[in-house]
Amino acid sequence: MKIRKFLVLAGEESGLIYAERLKDALQDAQPDAVMEFRGYQSEGFKTADLAVMGFWPVLKRLFFFLGVARTMKRLIREWQPEAVVTVDYPGLNLKLAAYAKARGIPAVHVVCPQVWAWHQGRIPKVAAAITKLLCFFPFEPPLFKGTGLDAKFIGHPLVDVFAGEGRAPARPTEREGRAPARPQIAILPGSRIGEIQRILPRLLAALRLLDGKVQGGFEVIIPAANDKAYAEIKRQVGDNPPPTSCHIEIIRGRARDVLRQADCAAVASGTATLEAALARCPTVLVYAVSPLLAWFARRVIKGVRHIGLANVIAEKTGTPPPMPELLQEAFTPEAVADRLSAWLADAGDREKAIVALDAAMDHLKSDGDAIGNAAREVLSCV
Repeated sequence: MKIRKFLVLAGEESGLIYAERLKDALQDAQPDAVMEFRGYQSEGFKTADLAVMGFWPVLKRLFFFLGVARTMKRLIREWQPEAVVTVDYPGLNLKLAAYAKARGIPAVHVVCPQVWAWHQGRIPKVAAAITKLLCFFPFEPPLFKGTGLDAKFIGHPLVDVFAGEGRAPARPTEREGRAPARPQIAILPGSRIGEIQRILPRLLAALRLLDGKVQGGFEVIIPAANDKAYAEIKRQVGDNPPPTSCHIEIIRGRARDVLRQADCAAVASGTATLEAALARCPTVLVYAVSPLLAWFARRVIKGVRHIGLANVIAEKTGTPPPMPELLQEAFTPEAVADRLSAWLADAGDREKAIVALDAAMDHLKSDGDAIGNAAREVLSCV
């Protein structure tokens, strides 16, 4: 039986999920072969140690990352995989991909770096580092036209996840045949403690402004991304108690279920806004950073007018942005409350928002499932 060897490198939890699914798809595509996979984790490196963001945090751990690079380069030389597949995490992954490519090993990168938002001058460098680029967004491959890089749109894996999960699970009152459930709002204030501390107090203040405006009261569900986030959210809610017309429930995980059940949502910028769009949940995107970082971002981000992925897709494909964005000074409790109350009060307004979300998300669909497409593209290189 043939043995096939692939080095699959994912340095963050989100990428690791895609990497594990890709390994399964590669095995399914080659049922008569024995697949051997190695990566950062097989060499003893923990994802939590690798997932460091920002210039200074990385600089402080420079010797650690230099050690990671040396170990993985030695593995490439000695193990000789058929292909190196890097998933997101471009800082280190693209360097290792370039090292493999220089040694004649195909290097496939999954998830296009966000060159469409900033530093488009990086496009030739990215193209030179890899053999093939597999993109989740349809507007990304044309950016590499003329570079010689084989860049392909494979669809977005989250489309397949939502399609596989089917309709939203029924709310308890619906399952038990009781009176119709009260309106439900999903609040997703981010996963990092700093994000939660900046964003959640404003959202809780917005909920107090909704007091008396929603007939019969309303429910709020806040899914926490991890245990640390759960503890911080619980502390914030304790310090900023909701109005009597509002019942707040904090849960661990299950963000997709919450978004598919909710009547509307307020969500911190990030992948969660894309999940909200795929869940067909009318959503106001919110975000705030330090004034210095905001000043820097406004000067660096030149390729798009929006930060929400659903809005970027709409912008790039010529459809109206489906998700209101409240950023920095515009992110006020009053503005959030106005948007949420409008959706809760007017079913027609909600339906218009859903239609706009659907129009944007249709652009993420491709022939076949995204991860299966990725596996076929990897195998075509070897």
